[in-house]
Amino acid sequence: MRACPLVRWMEDAEKQKLLTSFGTALRKRRNALGWSQEELAHRAGITMRYVSLLETGKRVPTIIVFVALARALGLSGQGFMEDIEGGL
Repeated sequence: MRACPLVRWMEDAEKQKLLTSFGTALRKRRNALGWSQEELAHRAGITMRYVSLLETGKRVPTIIVFVALARALGLSGQGFMEDIEGGL
């Protein structure tokens, strides 16, 4: 996994746990809405491949992408973060 310079202070296991929790929360919200990855990607303005990489914990979203996903899912950034933290 490529290291994000903004989270170098975190242990690798902690980073992976956070990315996994993010991906799980994203997939659960998307599935609850009955959306495909393609639908979510369209609504958030990103590619379907990027949605897949995020859901599998292989990419770290920027704050812009995080907010775009939250809004596409009908959540505030804080609400989406609460979903993510609930999975930690």
